[in-house]
Amino acid sequence: MTAAADRVAVTGVGLVGAGGIGTEANWAAVCAGVGLAERAPELAGGPVELVCRAVGFDGDALIGRRSARRMDRAAQMGVVAAREATAASGLAPGEVPADRLGVVMGTGGSGVTGVVDVHERLRTGRAATISPLTVPRSLPGACAAEIALDHGASGPNFATSAGCASGLVSIGVAVQMLRAGVVDVMLAGGADCLLHPVPLAAFAQMGVVSRRVDRPTAAVRPFDVERDGFVAAEGAGVLVLERAGHARARGARVLAWVAGYGAASDAHHFAAVHPEGRGGEQAARAALADAGWDAGDVDHVNAHGSATRAGDLAEARWLARVLPHRPSVTATKAVLGYAGAASGATEAALTVLSVARRRVPPTANHERPEPGLDLDVVTGDPRAGRTARALCVSTAPGGQNSVLAVADV
Repeated sequence: MTAAADRVAVTGVGLVGAGGIGTEANWAAVCAGVGLAERAPELAGGPVELVCRAVGFDGDALIGRRSARRMDRAAQMGVVAAREATAASGLAPGEVPADRLGVVMGTGGSGVTGVVDVHERLRTGRAATISPLTVPRSLPGACAAEIALDHGASGPNFATSAGCASGLVSIGVAVQMLRAGVVDVMLAGGADCLLHPVPLAAFAQMGVVSRRVDRPTAAVRPFDVERDGFVAAEGAGVLVLERAGHARARGARVLAWVAGYGAASDAHHFAAVHPEGRGGEQAARAALADAGWDAGDVDHVNAHGSATRAGDLAEARWLARVLPHRPSVTATKAVLGYAGAASGATEAALTVLSVARRRVPPTANHERPEPGLDLDVVTGDPRAGRTARALCVSTAPGGQNSVLAVADV
């Protein structure tokens, strides 16, 4: 059970995503309940034509050209999200001793796409045009390193890599470090950009992306009988996490508390989820135990909700077993798309907002629930009501499962 002294405060959030630049833009987008997928002209005729872009994101303009040029797009988004999160937290530059401020960011496939582009230059005889920044820019820890540079954070600084669960895993790891007293404040989250022809083609071969090109905004349909996969996206999400005593001492406004965290592996298949959601159930029960909650205490779930045939079925099964009282469920990938390592962190931020604002965004395009999936999926308009205790769920190919328990103030 989490003792009061071990509570971790969320004092700021920052988001970049298909909803736009900033937390309020993305919160408004998910509350509007309209999918943001669009056809990409440059992908016309290819195996994947739909994407969810971070519209209006310009790293040069937001960070400065000199700094932005040494980062890939995902790292740029991470830096922008981290700046918003720290500003929202009220932390002044230098307020936290450098060695008591750490950074951990989840990472997915962004760096790989940069290497692919470099290989094309090499293959076509343009080796002399390859940037000397290629290696540091493509390392998994590049985003965390850039955020640390931007904030003067000399505490622990690293990346987590657990597929699409990476963003939520990074938050869980940060919580554990804060509880252990390693640091006072952590910037934690994830950033990713999956909008490259290589990962898109690979997703198509896996059969996990939507082919509903005739109705892009209705493409992603979590837990719906007609779901046929996700739409790849880009974005970043960052949370400012603090030890309870530190937040109290500086008079911080606490948005919500992280009450518990659990992680588990399906240990089932290198890519497919366990059909009964064994790892998800184990992670959820671990998070509940860590928080000291009974299952019936949970009011709301921000589900992984990838809209894949097998993934949603497995998740719905374990949610019904663990939470038979049917708390409200939302799946925001229907609006923002599937942004790899960024999705778990983004959804954690949205869960914090749901708890703080007592509103649950609707699940876009959930029109015909699949028979046998016994979930209270919120549809239509945002639902006002009790959201005092919530779970955020993130899953990845290979069976990584991560669940965060969030409580109101």
